[in-house]
Amino acid sequence: MDERIRALLEGPNYVHVATVMPDGAPHSSVMWGGMEGDRVIIFTGSPESRKARNLAADSRVAISITDHDNPYRTAQIRGHVADTRHGAVALEAMDRLSEKYTGEPFPWRTDEGTLYLIEVDWSRFAELPFTHAPR
Repeated sequence: MDERIRALLEGPNYVHVATVMPDGAPHSSVMWGGMEGDRVIIFTGSPESRKARNLAADSRVAISITDHDNPYRTAQIRGHVADTRHGAVALEAMDRLSEKYTGEPFPWRTDEGTLYLIEVDWSRFAELPFTHAPR
């Protein structure tokens, strides 16, 4: 993976995760994301969430990332769920994500949560030469 993409995922930048609905339509969620080794990680607190049900049926995901400090630094990733973790192991990773984004451990303690480890099949980094100055 390009080190610039890894840096975006290691920073407190939100990821947009697209999964596939049963009818083939896309479903998108804005969430926290990070890295564990060479895999992208995301989390859902409930196996009944739309994202969890979609990933159980079709492991493919598309992810976009925007740099919090410079929204013209972005990345796109396509991949698939290669592994999942549950219980205390999932919560340990979720605590790391929560501390990155909020400075605190993850407040919703549940054994039903799932950590998804995503194998990257394709990725691209882009940085446009613009200055973010909204009016």
